Amino acid sequence: MSHISNEDSVSQPPRLVGESRRMRETRVLIEQVAETDTSVLILGESGSGKEVVAQNIHAKSARKNAPFVAINCGAIPQELLEAELFGHEKGAFTGAIKERKGRFEMAAGGTLFLDEIGDMPMHMQVKLLRVIQEKRFERVGGTSSIDTDVRIIAATHRNLEEQIDKGEFRLDLFYRLNVFPIELASLKERAEDIPLLIEEIVRKNLQTYPNPLVLGDSALRCLMNYEWPGNVRELANLLERLSIVGGGREICAASLPERYRTGETQAAMQVYRGADEAEHLVELIPDEGIDLKAQLQKIEISLIREALEVSDWVVARSAKMLNLQRTTLVEKMRKYSIDKVSPVSEI
Repeated sequence: MSHISNEDSVSQPPRLVGESRRMRETRVLIEQVAETDTSVLILGESGSGKEVVAQNIHAKSARKNAPFVAINCGAIPQELLEAELFGHEKGAFTGAIKERKGRFEMAAGGTLFLDEIGDMPMHMQVKLLRVIQEKRFERVGGTSSIDTDVRIIAATHRNLEEQIDKGEFRLDLFYRLNVFPIELASLKERAEDIPLLIEEIVRKNLQTYPNPLVLGDSALRCLMNYEWPGNVRELANLLERLSIVGGGREICAASLPERYRTGETQAAMQVYRGADEAEHLVELIPDEGIDLKAQLQKIEISLIREALEVSDWVVARSAKMLNLQRTTLVEKMRKYSIDKVSPVSEI
């Protein structure tokens, strides 16, 4: 996330997409805490949607018509973070050619979202704690106190308790922030939400990329099996890339970047490529025409052989790749006299 703040009220925040158990639990927690002024600490891996949760809390709160201001504590140089948070007076330091409000002033009456709070240096943790306790601060280079009325929501991908043990995070600040913790599941922990997320992201992408992105079953299986270290953000980035290079046509597994071809779907890639080649054959119909029945039979035999080779001639696995019943595949193998020197396993 950029460290540039959003000073707009979040009347219509991004939707929290998903119907998994973890996602439903998160919605319940948001509803419970939104109407209070309690400090919230959102925990979760990078890209898991922590700011979206913060925006939803703000939008459901009594502060919804006031600003929602976000700042990434890890994206700003340490020497500038104090001025970013509390503002500065003209001439406070080199380059301070005029006075400037900080994020606390910008968020007056609303919500201040402190993203990646675990990256905040210790000396700033002390100053932040004082402001939270006293509800007032001074601009850098200033002498007068400014009262503050903001709701604090913090987030981090780090384990703050481990940081406390290492002396890298203040225990007293942790207690101030961790009044109401919300822990987000990683995308791999709620893989059942991936189809819904894809649908939502593709719909939004249509505003920029008019050719609709369509994912075939093989590509969707790959994405369902992928580990998603970058979580929802990584998924969104992939879908944007695919919208650019493949919008308007169906994306199969073979069209995905290699890193997304994981698990059992990797083994099935040859079958999917065979399907692509079969589609290409249809585009090459000569002027004199073709024997459609013979051509389709040829394609079917080719795909069956590909599946058997990929699965080491285990019929059950081959049938799964081809979305057939095992008995149906055995019958087709007999029909086309498809066999191997060694016996075919039917386990």
